[in-house]
Amino acid sequence: MIIKKPENFDERIEQFGKCLEKFNKIHSITNYNDLSAVIEDSLEGLKFITEMPKVAIDIGSGAGFPAIFLAMVLPYTKWHLFEPNTKKAAFLTYAKVNLKLKNIIIHNTKIENETPFIADLITSRAVMKVPDLIKISHGFFDTHTKFLFYKGSNVKDELGNLKAEIFENNMRKYALLKGNDVC
Repeated sequence: MIIKKPENFDERIEQFGKCLEKFNKIHSITNYNDLSAVIEDSLEGLKFITEMPKVAIDIGSGAGFPAIFLAMVLPYTKWHLFEPNTKKAAFLTYAKVNLKLKNIIIHNTKIENETPFIADLITSRAVMKVPDLIKISHGFFDTHTKFLFYKGSNVKDELGNLKAEIFENNMRKYALLKGNDVC
């Protein structure tokens, strides 16, 4: 997918940085000081998605990487961010409101505690092993769903018998799985 950043992307990133800095002083959400690498990493994953998702899920959204940045460049995708940590979910809500991201819904719960619905895309960044992510996503995907997991060097070991395409960018490994391969 060709990534087109909206005109106000840099301004929104600056605003996101201010939100993160403000929240981090009190709640220690993340230790990233330079957002540019995190943004590049988040957006890089879209290169491997061929169709625009209508509904997307991010599992364990934390400080919003990659979901906040993906929601900025995919404004017509409805994003469901699942974050069970109340402080992090509060930050995500704060960022959503400040950035006026109307295409995001924050779920302050684990995905497995929510009523299932089918997503076109499911993402996650360094939350848990791939088979466990697939397991907790049961009911949220069908044969057409794509999974884009932001992983590290052990991704091939994590996959086991699961079929996935692995893409690399610097130290990041992106695992792309298709719903019909995990159903």
